[in-house]
Amino acid sequence: MGRASALALTILTLIGAGPGVAQQSLNPVQGGLELGVVISPVLTIDRERVFRDSAFGRRVATENQGRREKLAAENRQIESELAAEEQDLTQRRSTLPAEDFRILADAFDQKVQETEKTQLGKERVFAETRDREWDSFWTTAVPVLEGLMLESGAFVILDRRSVFISVSVVDVTEKTIALIDETIGAGPAPE
Repeated sequence: MGRASALALTILTLIGAGPGVAQQSLNPVQGGLELGVVISPVLTIDRERVFRDSAFGRRVATENQGRREKLAAENRQIESELAAEEQDLTQRRSTLPAEDFRILADAFDQKVQETEKTQLGKERVFAETRDREWDSFWTTAVPVLEGLMLESGAFVILDRRSVFISVSVVDVTEKTIALIDETIGAGPAPE
């Protein structure tokens, strides 16, 4: 038996579940054991993967991709227009008095700065929208996770990234994705 297996067996024994019990649950109808349901006081999930691979997360990713593409196209258009305007200004430089050119150049610089600020603001809104979707997802998913905890006899669900080592049987990421898809699907579209 490898060191990790021995450690996992020790942990399961300490929390009151041997390797066979960790994969079984009591079936109240039949009074026997039902294979395939994890019974453990501690479960783990990969939160990023649950979000990303759920129908809700896939909808958000698709919407975000559309927003990203639209913003990138808008940025390319603005960049092209500003480059043309800058070239026109450069060509006019030799035909204008220095003071008139300086006024036009300052106005152009101001326009560039305001445009950059506006586009960065749109990127911030984009990031804030994704954060709101993330929060909305997890708020909606909490009752599903609570049901999973009750079914599994768990007291806690931890993010896998915060766990140093665990047995794979306590990872319920796939089951969580399936339950969330079944319960909330793609979720409501953002306002």
